Amino acid sequence: MDKGLHFTFCVLTTVLLLRESSQAGEEKDPEVLPAPKPDSRGAGEGLPTLTVTTILEDPYVMVRGAELEGYCMELLAALAGMLRFQFHVKVVGDGQYGAVAAGGNWSGMIGEILRREADIAVAPLTVTSAREEVVSFTTPFLQTGIGILLRKDTTSQDMSFFHFLSPFSKETWTALLFAYLLTCFCLFLVARLSPCEWNEPKNEENHFTFLNSLWFGAGALALQGATPRPQALSVRVIAVVWWLFTLALLAAYIANFTALLSSGSEQLPIQTFEDLVKQRNLEFGTLEGSSTFYYFKNSKNPIHQMIYEYMEKRREHVLVKTYQEAVQRVMDSNYAFIGESISQDLAAARHCNLIRAPEVIGARGFGIATAQASPWTKPLSIAVLKLRESGDLDYLRNKWWESSCLRRSRDRWGPLEPPALGGLFLTLGIGLTLGLFAALAELSSSSRRAAAHAKKSCCSVFTEEICTRLRIKGTARQNQEPSGKANA
Repeated sequence: MDKGLHFTFCVLTTVLLLRESSQAGEEKDPEVLPAPKPDSRGAGEGLPTLTVTTILEDPYVMVRGAELEGYCMELLAALAGMLRFQFHVKVVGDGQYGAVAAGGNWSGMIGEILRREADIAVAPLTVTSAREEVVSFTTPFLQTGIGILLRKDTTSQDMSFFHFLSPFSKETWTALLFAYLLTCFCLFLVARLSPCEWNEPKNEENHFTFLNSLWFGAGALALQGATPRPQALSVRVIAVVWWLFTLALLAAYIANFTALLSSGSEQLPIQTFEDLVKQRNLEFGTLEGSSTFYYFKNSKNPIHQMIYEYMEKRREHVLVKTYQEAVQRVMDSNYAFIGESISQDLAAARHCNLIRAPEVIGARGFGIATAQASPWTKPLSIAVLKLRESGDLDYLRNKWWESSCLRRSRDRWGPLEPPALGGLFLTLGIGLTLGLFAALAELSSSSRRAAAHAKKSCCSVFTEEICTRLRIKGTARQNQEPSGKANA
């Protein structure tokens, strides 16, 4: 009996020891992650609830009635559906993204994560090395850079009066003039040498003089036939080659000129950050405490250092608190905003009087911030990658970055403005004026010869000629018919 009790006691002891070792092994298993503690809201469904901090910025997070909407809110909803968690969204208290204060404490969304006031931050939060040292970031869900946002009327140059010459460079126009003169000279020379064009040089008159050759070449440039017409094969070959050249040239000019006028892309005087530093008409700044500000602070580029020194010295005047304030200031004053290029593209699309300079520096990404060693970092990164691979991120990008400004410009066509063709009209006016003066000069010369033959005053003959030529055609014909019969 004692042996039986002893055996039973040993068996029970062994079973208890094995159970405790199994539980200890499960707690030490690195693949098993403790789930966040659910609150009363998520306890009903057995799903954990995360406190999400964000910042109000169009189109990422916006207030519509009593709810929040935007790109980040739809991204958060998609992540919650994939990872099966609930969330409670709160707007960051100080309205900052996250920067180190003088005492070493972090402000903004980064500070709230460090103080355990929030579990994750879903916002246009740039991944930087300084932030990565105190929090963890997921795979970026948006790629961006640093650009310059400007107002069009503060940057656009006055359109040149000879804007119609812009499709071709100065070298091209010079080469075109040289080709025109050379071709006309060849026409004149070949017509002189060819017997088919000029059989009897002593008794006949050659119609292809150099002036007539110039007129023939100009007619081909205008796609109009001009006399004299070539008869010799050699002259016709040169004429056909010149016609083909002018046809291709005019097609290239019309295509380039149409593209230039329809694009409306006048050359901006501020193309790069170096141009921004050199000018003196615009103030420039960025968001206070943003990653863009610290990018210029830590950069070794001399131009970037000059930008940082300017913003640091005038921080009370050039640094802004919010993105909305920056956009409004660009629209209302001579101010250039340095910030995320992807947000500037949206502002330029929704406000037709804004434009982003071409240069973009400091390629970076927006990521979801979590606490270090958080069990949500890796699952969120994998979920972001899956959304990118499935095209959901591209869909959200196209949905929230749809431009009403661009849509209005596509739907509404307007006529070309006179300044774009001002030089062309000026050239036409000068040509008409020169033609009028030439006609008066020819009439004056004819009047002088007639006055000398009739021994009359040149002014009186000139006046009579003008009065005669200004009569109606019927009277002029009646006066010409008797003279014609007399000659017959």
